[in-house]
Amino acid sequence: MAIFSVYVVNKAGGLIYQLDHYAPRADTEKTFSFPLDLVLRPHDERVVVAFGQRDGIRVGHAVLAINGAERSGPSPRRLFAIGSQLSPEVGSSGIEMLETDTFKLHCFQTLTGIKFVVLADPRQAGIDALLRKIYEIYSDFALKNPFYSLEMPIRCELFDQNLKLALEVAEKAGPFGPGS
Repeated sequence: MAIFSVYVVNKAGGLIYQLDHYAPRADTEKTFSFPLDLVLRPHDERVVVAFGQRDGIRVGHAVLAINGAERSGPSPRRLFAIGSQLSPEVGSSGIEMLETDTFKLHCFQTLTGIKFVVLADPRQAGIDALLRKIYEIYSDFALKNPFYSLEMPIRCELFDQNLKLALEVAEKAGPFGPGS
């Protein structure tokens, strides 16, 4: 089981912290020379192979990087806006958990509008407790830092160290106990 990424999003929807904790190594990386037998087209803010097949790249596969530049998907703010609009509950504040077969996206939103987002393995336990622990770490090491300005990117080594430690504890031990 693994925790893949942690994101902190400010109340305006800006990403103020990102940690890629577990990034699986790519199986293969292909380099092609021109002319390319593949036809690439934009589809839903992604570049997708529209025609052609070569060395395991098939029609319909998304292209994750072009010339080393990553292609990104929807922003966390857009995900929450979509989630709050699609929710059957009136006045929904957005996504709390989004489950797929390969990951779960968990979100904890504070009363001040800061969102803590964790991408984890679907079998990982104790993510709700981990989100509360991340909020505690944010309060202790970012907000109490005299050099940190609200709504700005978090650049604090103690925050990084304690967050990584909390992620390791969560992966090894599971849920946090009441005294942690």
